[in-house]
Amino acid sequence: MGPKTILVCLTTPENTETLMKTAVPLARKHNAHLIGLHTVEALLVYPSIAMHIPDATFAAFNQSQKEASEAIKAIFTKYTANEDFISEFRLVRAEAASASESMIESARAADLVIMAHQDKENDRYDQRNAQAQVIRESGRPVIVVPLDYDGPEIGSNLLLGWSDTREATRAAHDLLGIADDGAKLTVLRVGKAPTDTLKDSYAIDIVEMFARHGLKTKLEHREAMGSSIAETLAQTAFEEGADLIATGAFGHSRTYDFVLGATTYALLREQKLPVLFSK
Repeated sequence: MGPKTILVCLTTPENTETLMKTAVPLARKHNAHLIGLHTVEALLVYPSIAMHIPDATFAAFNQSQKEASEAIKAIFTKYTANEDFISEFRLVRAEAASASESMIESARAADLVIMAHQDKENDRYDQRNAQAQVIRESGRPVIVVPLDYDGPEIGSNLLLGWSDTREATRAAHDLLGIADDGAKLTVLRVGKAPTDTLKDSYAIDIVEMFARHGLKTKLEHREAMGSSIAETLAQTAFEEGADLIATGAFGHSRTYDFVLGATTYALLREQKLPVLFSK
């Protein structure tokens, strides 16, 4: 069964158009309820800091928030007004919470979340790193779309980055809800290939599971390009003409990710295709 509630997190007018081009075809295909969420930033005043904020500052801050919200809503409405599926635009004031906390709360009732890559030029301070927080804390699959992405609709040609982990297993089963009937799927195992590929029983089991759902699935083994699994995923996706990469996310501790780096962060920073992250 495909997603019936899709949450698209709209942070800035600059990335809303890109996200709607990805979200609307998915909502149309699955007749899903599409929710466009925009959080309004709260201007926080800390009691321990003795300073006066002029009324004009508050007025200018609120006006800029209003203008951004109206621009985002106008784009959302432009893309959904003539669609048959149900859509709604939600404007949520973050108050003391950060934007990511509001997104996480809304995401828990969604089947699928769609977000844009971090936009260092346009994201507000409270929106930064929201992608990682929502992936880690919401418990929902999250598709992260590159800025200015204008590629094909998602669902007909997919790539799954496979490993013997809980996170990759979640990604595999989350992917089933997005795949078109009879879609092409490449299951990619990054690492030294076994001498006898028939001995890779766990990956073979996953391929057979997808085949029972009617997907045209094949198993690929590739060694990492340099030291980057993310680069290998990207190159294989390009060669296969994939419209989506799916992968498990944040399989290591936060300390490991911070010190050594991780595939998840590399995909969040550098990927040129939409990526489905499952945690």
